[in-house]
Amino acid sequence: MAQERLKYSVTYGGRAHELTPSGGEVILPRSGVKIHHSRSCWHLTDSGDLPTHPDPDGVLWRRLLDASDPASFAASRGLVNGVGKPLTGVCSCALRAVTDDHADSLPYWPLDSAFAAFDPDAHGAAVEAADREAARFRERFPWEEWPTLSLDRYALGQQPGLPGPFYSRDLEYGSKPLGSITGGSAYKHFVFRRRDGVWWHDTKYPDAATAWEAVRAGIVEAVEAARAGRVAEIDDIAAIASGVTVVAKTLRIYAPDAILPVYADHLTRHYLSLAGGDAYGGLRPFARKEALRRLFLEQEGSKDWPPQLVLRFLLWWAPLRVAPRIVRVGIEDGVRVWPQCLEGGYLAVRHEAIGDLHAFAGPEETAEAPGSDGVPGSGLSPDDLGLWDLIGLRAGDRVVAMAGRDTVLGVGQVTGEGYRWRPDLTGHRHTVSVDWAGTYGGVLDPSVGDWGPWLVTDVRPKLWTQIQALRTTSAPEAVEAETELLPPLDAGLRRISDALDRRGQAVLYGPPGTGKTRQALRFAVRRLGELSDDLPGLHPAAEPGDELFGHTVRALTAAGRLTLVTFHPGYGYEDFIEGLRPRPGSAGLSLETTAGVFKEVCARAAADPGHPYLVVVDELNRADLPKVLGELITVIEKDKRGMAVTLPLSKEAFCVPRNVQLLGTMNTADRSIRQLDSAVRRRFAFLELLPDAGPLRGSSVEELDLGVFLDALNHRIRRELDREKQIGQAFFLPGGKPVATAAELASVIRDEILPLLQEYAYDDYGLLTAFLGEDLVDPVSHTLRELPDEKLVACLYEEFQVGAGALSA
Repeated sequence: MAQERLKYSVTYGGRAHELTPSGGEVILPRSGVKIHHSRSCWHLTDSGDLPTHPDPDGVLWRRLLDASDPASFAASRGLVNGVGKPLTGVCSCALRAVTDDHADSLPYWPLDSAFAAFDPDAHGAAVEAADREAARFRERFPWEEWPTLSLDRYALGQQPGLPGPFYSRDLEYGSKPLGSITGGSAYKHFVFRRRDGVWWHDTKYPDAATAWEAVRAGIVEAVEAARAGRVAEIDDIAAIASGVTVVAKTLRIYAPDAILPVYADHLTRHYLSLAGGDAYGGLRPFARKEALRRLFLEQEGSKDWPPQLVLRFLLWWAPLRVAPRIVRVGIEDGVRVWPQCLEGGYLAVRHEAIGDLHAFAGPEETAEAPGSDGVPGSGLSPDDLGLWDLIGLRAGDRVVAMAGRDTVLGVGQVTGEGYRWRPDLTGHRHTVSVDWAGTYGGVLDPSVGDWGPWLVTDVRPKLWTQIQALRTTSAPEAVEAETELLPPLDAGLRRISDALDRRGQAVLYGPPGTGKTRQALRFAVRRLGELSDDLPGLHPAAEPGDELFGHTVRALTAAGRLTLVTFHPGYGYEDFIEGLRPRPGSAGLSLETTAGVFKEVCARAAADPGHPYLVVVDELNRADLPKVLGELITVIEKDKRGMAVTLPLSKEAFCVPRNVQLLGTMNTADRSIRQLDSAVRRRFAFLELLPDAGPLRGSSVEELDLGVFLDALNHRIRRELDREKQIGQAFFLPGGKPVATAAELASVIRDEILPLLQEYAYDDYGLLTAFLGEDLVDPVSHTLRELPDEKLVACLYEEFQVGAGALSA
């Protein structure tokens, strides 16, 4: 029996992956375009007699992924399938996406293997460009001038007309070859001038001039210490302690061999942790940077490399887990401008009256920028338009260029330069460098192209799938590789993901009809779907209402990765953990200990630690939770996962694996979270879902705007009762689409909304009248008046949209 290979954690494409080494050879499939590391991979047929290719150092997978032209690389190495087609991808039996928790439980990809796969020559041009940029800085700001460098040559936010250059601005925005320190606020620069003309500085200094004298002296002291090999002493310079990234990038220019050009402290800690373990936990920021440089000077693979090349290696070997963004950018007059963008390798948008975004200290300052008439603040706010988001796009982000609300012009990938102000262009001077890979073009369904006024908008998975369908390239392997990329989780799913990663279990709570179960299943399909490469036919981008969504839920359920449970008053410990069940035998019925739902899930998950397992519990608060959970209340906590307790019935040791998460839903109209057992509350994260009229905006039945009606009705409910008794949007979205006719809306009001409001009113028909108005409620029969459908809708329109139902009531 072959010995099981040690698995490693690898970060690739911004996501955590599990690497199964090849064992010295890769398997070539009969068909398909991916190399394999396991003959038992379910993607392979007749795997026993498939040919192999030598892989003595075990890094073919990475060299193939890094190749600028994977097909040519594969053909040159003889990496072809049974019909002679080059292999251009890596199968999940070699490299598969996993949860962050599982990745963190594995050793990281060893440095010796990474050094073997890394190609220094491929990064030579970038290293040379960084050296040239540092030299250019030293020419513009000679070190000899620093002891007397004036504030107006250093600071951001100078008055218009000053010639520049300005050190802070060029350091943050004009020196991309040296690495980025953009993001956050201008406070990291110690002193800067706000758009209102007021200088910002540390309040311990009486004025900007005094602050600058202290900061300047601190920077000079830091560089001199670094040049003398005393980097750790920089931590003692109080005047510059708040600007680690600015000081570190300054050292790259004036003391280039003193540290590795890893500017942010969290990145320094990240690499020290992976390469050096816990040995450096007690150090301060610049002591950490000194330790990181020393650590890699001792590595056989990198001891002779210049610091900039070591940085390139680190960013390639172990980047932070940040999935690339996929954004839509609207191009005004796109049909005319697009050919120039395609030819020039950039994306270009208007609003040139605002000028170079690099001139602003942050997005809040752009609100006072001039409009098209040149008057400050007179036009649409660029912050509202999302213009500032252009400066935040990073290499690797995907951009969908669109004209209008539904026409896709092209799709590309942001390159290293990113945002750039191009005064040489005639209009459309805000640009982002983009590699327009492949050919796209076509018209989207207008129902998914309503972007509003925003220039930059995140693309959701379902829309990304539709955009992929517009690709007209003839290279199927390119399509395959592209469709594997999913946009980051939207804000709602990200909240769930963060809560589950943080606590292990969470509850979605809110009024009825707010889509709690729908959101839980959306999360299950997206998160489990993208991390279950071993299951065929999953569609993580599918949305509720789509046939593929239901198929994915069923597939995940059948595989045991997703378990759906509904609690009720009769649900108990024996159903969830374990209990006695009658079993027929030779002497009649006997009682046997039987595992409950959650215990079975934990057993499957423990045997399959590389995959996430999710239990969705609907109506969580309808059962007696302390009774159902029992001793689970202790071991379900995140820091106690893996710790065993003895079950009182079976006497078996039981623990909750780290790859099991529990997501509940709770209707607050039935029971407030304040009524839950306090021990239960402490162990769950609670995420509130309130009514959202957004999906109903612009949808009307006759004259009644459904979004306005829902907002006005909930305003009355909050005024008379509380926020937990509101009405959710799902009542008006049967099948995922807004009701469209008077008959449909009248049925919803009579059969669903009215009974709920009657329950809230407890037979107080004065209160019911306060909810719906006298024209709709009959105080004699204590019900809705007998109105035809059209008349009912007309009364709702008068009551909620025209009359006293306005939100100002």
